[in-house]
Amino acid sequence: MSPNQLPVLAAAADLLFAARIRAAAEAVQTEIRPVRAGDDIVALARASSARLVLLDLDARWLDAPVAIAALKGDPATAHIPVVAYVSHVREDAIAAARAAGADRVLARSAFVRLLPELLRG
Repeated sequence: MSPNQLPVLAAAADLLFAARIRAAAEAVQTEIRPVRAGDDIVALARASSARLVLLDLDARWLDAPVAIAALKGDPATAHIPVVAYVSHVREDAIAAARAAGADRVLARSAFVRLLPELLRG
């Protein structure tokens, strides 16, 4: 299996945004595996051999800084890029995601614009 065939994990705050991510993934023939409330993101990343993790910092059910730190702190998942996204006015969330080790933290508008490129790898 080539690296681009490996799945992408995605946690979205709402169904509308999750659908947008799925549509972008279908367009570039990438498999999306949703992360839901209660999921162990590190276990999911390990089990799926994920190549990328997308985290919506507005997902209230997800403690994104904890999830990012757990992914980056586990030797089996530390290499997986984590891209977090949020409204550009949420400076607190942006700072927390960066401090936790996110590889990229994007404003929601930039995330939407770059999503096909991110999914292609």
